[in-house]
Amino acid sequence: MEAITYDTLKETLYRETMDNGLQVYVLPKPGFQKTYATFSTKFGSIDNHFRVTGEEEISVPDGIAHFLEHKMFEEPEGDIFAKFASQGASANAFTSFDQTVYLFSATENIKDNLETLINFVQHPYFTDQNVEKEKGIIGQEIGMYRDNPDWRVYFGLIEAMYGVHPVHIDIAGTVESIGTITKETLYTCYNAFYHPSNMLLFIVGGVNAEEVFALVRENQARKEYQPQGPIARLFDEEPVAVHEKRRESKLAVALPKCLFGFKETKLGYSKEELLRRDLATKLALDLLLGASTRLYQKLYDLDLISDSFSHEYNSNPNYAFSAIGGDTKDPERLLQVITEEIKGVTETGLREEDFERARKKKIGGYLRMLNSPENIAHEFTRYHFRGGDFFEVLSVYESLTLDEVNTRLREHIDWEQLAVSLVVSP
Repeated sequence: MEAITYDTLKETLYRETMDNGLQVYVLPKPGFQKTYATFSTKFGSIDNHFRVTGEEEISVPDGIAHFLEHKMFEEPEGDIFAKFASQGASANAFTSFDQTVYLFSATENIKDNLETLINFVQHPYFTDQNVEKEKGIIGQEIGMYRDNPDWRVYFGLIEAMYGVHPVHIDIAGTVESIGTITKETLYTCYNAFYHPSNMLLFIVGGVNAEEVFALVRENQARKEYQPQGPIARLFDEEPVAVHEKRRESKLAVALPKCLFGFKETKLGYSKEELLRRDLATKLALDLLLGASTRLYQKLYDLDLISDSFSHEYNSNPNYAFSAIGGDTKDPERLLQVITEEIKGVTETGLREEDFERARKKKIGGYLRMLNSPENIAHEFTRYHFRGGDFFEVLSVYESLTLDEVNTRLREHIDWEQLAVSLVVSP
């Protein structure tokens, strides 16, 4: 067990890699009643074409990571959710573009719940019958999301940006793609991506680190895993240009929904470089479009936006994009005003006083996040799988300069890389 001390944050993180390759991290939070644990695999919706070292490359149906997440909760002896509930815990799971996360939150029976979490994720149970049954359930979920205007406008933007990279494919796949999933393909993906060497266990809260590591060591010693080499994720080359400039969907909405964003042209960043670019871009977008900016107030005064207006930046070593917008009564006017204002700001640059204020706000938000076990666990895992360190966020924010953020803003706001997604009433 190794201790990593972050003096500025007054946090000590403990880590150990098990003999089978499983990475375990424990962050004790003295005085916290709640404990939050995540058991995560670096396997998401984009990982549909891969090769495990020493084996042949394989392509699997879209949506299989999400399908596998659903099936993991089914055990021969009954429902895992019920078992967690009987032990006083709340459990859940989710699949994103590049990870699948299983989790529980509890204030009691932590050891029992941790054993339950580890054991059910490491014990797949797929049959022809339960796989076929799940297809109908997930098919309904896909239909539900296709009828959700917010989901449609968001994925419409990604579909407009990307034509080849699998990030543009709905995380749940399509009814057609999941229809081809079999228990054999599930086991193939499970054996590749759920090997302990591709997984991360993170526990944060009122726990004793030595006791947690002793439990995990004993648990893993009871199980046999053959060594596995690295997994190569294989992607066809994505064109630099956006796939479509504009995409429009029709659904019954009270107000049109408008999202726009910029597709990055420079990729391949990882570890500290990716973390720094991620934080610099988010800070730049806050300075440009945050609720306290002149542009936001102007849009609000013109009645072009509501409280739904927001922005985000999503980055990965092989894709990155921004998504900006919300509900608006006049999408064309909204885009016109924002375009004019953004062009002006990128020419003159952001102001020093605004930069310092926004940076302090980001730092304050980060420090508050350290009081949330849920946010710590999810952010740590997300950055870790991308080669970064969540606990270095503060030092990066403190070292960012105005020139660096202005440069990053001008680099990201590339009008040739702009895409627009609309959802309007029929």
